[in-house]
Amino acid sequence: MTLELIPVRCLTDNFAWLLHGNGKTALIDAPEATPILAELEARGWSLDLIVLTHHHDDHIQATAELVAKTGAKVAGNGADAHRLPPLDITLAPGGTLEICDETADILDVSGHTIGHIAVHLPQSHYAFTADSLMAIGCGRLFEGNAPMMWESLTRLNALPGETLICSGHDYCRGNGAFALSVEPGNEALKQRLADVAAGRKICALASLDEERATNPFLRVHALRASLGLENAPDAEVFARLRKMKDEF
Repeated sequence: MTLELIPVRCLTDNFAWLLHGNGKTALIDAPEATPILAELEARGWSLDLIVLTHHHDDHIQATAELVAKTGAKVAGNGADAHRLPPLDITLAPGGTLEICDETADILDVSGHTIGHIAVHLPQSHYAFTADSLMAIGCGRLFEGNAPMMWESLTRLNALPGETLICSGHDYCRGNGAFALSVEPGNEALKQRLADVAAGRKICALASLDEERATNPFLRVHALRASLGLENAPDAEVFARLRKMKDEF
């Protein structure tokens, strides 16, 4: 049975994600307590588990308040424990975690930060990618480098195309504008942006197939010629795109 998925808007442009099934509820990232607690109360759910993807404040700062009010356990990358709130469950890339009685795979998606993880639920077809693969974009390279992020994106791009990519922010306007600047003839991208603008879609939630069709950082094969990098390795094309986005 597919777990129920609820996006929760937090702060200015963050998303947290609630998962519910088998009488249990889990949260991916903890940006802001008030909207998360309001969603839990409205649905009559108790919170059992909080999974943290990386150490940035806008993904962890509500953890202590949520734990105090719900008693939820906290899981995160053990290698990054020194920068995370206290962990009850230490995770490792390549390992698994039970979320609402469904087995999730823990993936290393370092690049935005070192130790960033993604959570893939193959039965429910969800992947929580936070600030690695993002809606029509990818995270800035604050701690890692371009080859590292390209490896992470390649790992995520190997998931089934129907996987729903649940990213950590709504950066649709900026990411969409950049994507159009490098691929102005992309009709799938234009349609996606129109759907978001009309309120028909949430930008931060799209299938991997849709990201493959609209996200320039997954489209190095389609963009290499226009960048003058016909014979360059994929990671080099990605690095050029990331630099262009930084300067956009």
